Amino acid sequence: MVKKDVKKELKKQPVKVETKVKAKSSTSFVDEITISIRAAYKQYLSDLESSQKLRLIDTFLAFLVVVGIIQFGFCLIGGSFPFNAFLAGFSATVGQFVLTVALRLQSVDENTKLFNGLLPERAFGEYIFASLLLHFVLIHFIN
Repeated sequence: MVKKDVKKELKKQPVKVETKVKAKSSTSFVDEITISIRAAYKQYLSDLESSQKLRLIDTFLAFLVVVGIIQFGFCLIGGSFPFNAFLAGFSATVGQFVLTVALRLQSVDENTKLFNGLLPERAFGEYIFASLLLHFVLIHFIN
């Protein structure tokens, strides 16, 4: 009964919608994006200075990107005769990259409230287990 009364009251009240359009030039939008990118880059550098673990993870991620580019370039230039071998190698690189990014997300101190009760040792153990499982599946894919 109360819900029906509330619905009737809401129907009686006029809805006011205020729309304000601010005319901004495209340069101010570009400036805002530039400022945001600079702030994110400064935060990234300060995180790297404070944690050697993050530097190591980021270096490994850069290595995986280079390996993936080399594999793809070799496939374009040299051909992909054993195509399943190329797919397994490239999938291993991409899969390891994804797993390492997940480990990095769990390693950042600001994300501890997102991962309640997850110890860094457990996150690393899960990373090792998932990496072994990934490579086991891909080795059997080659066969």
